[in-house]
Amino acid sequence: MIVQVALGARAYPIHIQAGLLGNAAPVLGPFVRGNRLVVVTDSQVAALYLDRLSAGLSGVLIEPIILPPGEATKDWVHLQLVVERLLTLGVERSDAVVALGGGVIGDLTGFACSILRRGCRFVQVPTTLLAQVDSSVGGKTAINAAAGKNLVGAFHQPAAVLIDPQVLATLPARELRAGYAEVVKYGLINDADFFAWCEANGAAVLAGDTAAQTYAIAHGCKAKAAVVAADERETDDIRALLNLGHTFGHAFEAAAGFSDRLLHGEAVALGMALAHRFSAHRGLCSAEDAARVDAHLAASGFEIHPAVLGLATNAADLIHHMRQDKKMSGGTLPFILSRRLGESFVARDVPLGAVEAFLADELADVKRP
Repeated sequence: MIVQVALGARAYPIHIQAGLLGNAAPVLGPFVRGNRLVVVTDSQVAALYLDRLSAGLSGVLIEPIILPPGEATKDWVHLQLVVERLLTLGVERSDAVVALGGGVIGDLTGFACSILRRGCRFVQVPTTLLAQVDSSVGGKTAINAAAGKNLVGAFHQPAAVLIDPQVLATLPARELRAGYAEVVKYGLINDADFFAWCEANGAAVLAGDTAAQTYAIAHGCKAKAAVVAADERETDDIRALLNLGHTFGHAFEAAAGFSDRLLHGEAVALGMALAHRFSAHRGLCSAEDAARVDAHLAASGFEIHPAVLGLATNAADLIHHMRQDKKMSGGTLPFILSRRLGESFVARDVPLGAVEAFLADELADVKRP
């Protein structure tokens, strides 16, 4: 399957096929220069898939840049390391660098390529569900800063995306579940029928059903491709809807120190639950809709109540983290809220005091199941 991201001169294909990683020549062959391909990856992914990728590119010399796994790698130190290594390897503007890994590797590699020689090409080869349905598509690249997540970055579209659903077979169950949060998000934004599909088939996705996973990936890519084509740089409210759950979620990620204590997808799931409960609290959507979101996310294994996380934080600290959000404009922070299931919208008039009071109640409610 090929999904096109329609961006005129910057358009690119998303190739989705089981087994594609080991037969990547048709997709990656056009990006090989001088019989060499530079691949940025992490040590865990390299051990699993670097040889498979190399075997699928018979006769091509793979020049790997292998980084430590984990969110901590998405920082200034590793950005400089990658850029310096690419320069040492003589990567030119017309070359293409392959990002083989999850969202951390994709974001870091994409940002490095956006600034190398004022911009060189790169290809996304995502190996996590979260990266396959979200971060590998759309051209948002970034690193984290001390002030918050993804605050230093650039829009830099990939030249192509290669997705092999079979790589999810080696993904730890927790990582797979974290990626599933981004799948559910597409239903909650503007597709109630797909949310219903998730309710019926989410367990199969999490159990490793390749057909269900492939459908979820394809649907997510099509949905995001349409959003990106309509609003590439988030100048309208269209692409902003993709941030559903992220404003709340990023604050909790910051409270957890951007550590494995709370994975990004877990934070997004928590954030989506909070966004719908806050919407119900404000009389925007029904309590029944919020409860339905809670029920599916909880049934999928997510923690949807922040009090249970036991983080050393409070509502004021969380609001402080929110104020560092890159979407802050004119002293106001937009929130993605809901009118009903599958009908999210951008609210730009939400008093942060009301959010703080809501979060204080949520953090104090330790009796929730």
